[in-house]
Amino acid sequence: MSLRVRLSVWFLALLLLAVPCGLVADDGEKESREQVAFGIEVAQRGLWREATYRWEKAVELDPANPSARNNLAVSYEQSGEFDRANEEYERALELDSDNLYIRQNYELFREAYERKKRTDRRARQN
Repeated sequence: MSLRVRLSVWFLALLLLAVPCGLVADDGEKESREQVAFGIEVAQRGLWREATYRWEKAVELDPANPSARNNLAVSYEQSGEFDRANEEYERALELDSDNLYIRQNYELFREAYERKKRTDRRARQN
């Protein structure tokens, strides 16, 4: 199994664990959580564009939903939108800095992101 596939499986597992639990305060939060859950379902089937759409919708409905932002970051990372992924991970951490799954996702992302930036710099220099 390639590193990218292994990382995708790892991220998807972390997505599932990062889904928030508990009572819903209002309709926007409830609908946001429903969008997050649906996004996870379609991501599991490899439909990342649909998942991205759902998680963007979840963030629109509830900008303070750290799981939606974490999942959106993973999706942006999957599609190679690393700057956007970084922004969403940082925002998710601002909202829930104690969330182990978000922190782990971000740490793995940062390692890969820093390697990519170094590789890009070397390529530009040559």
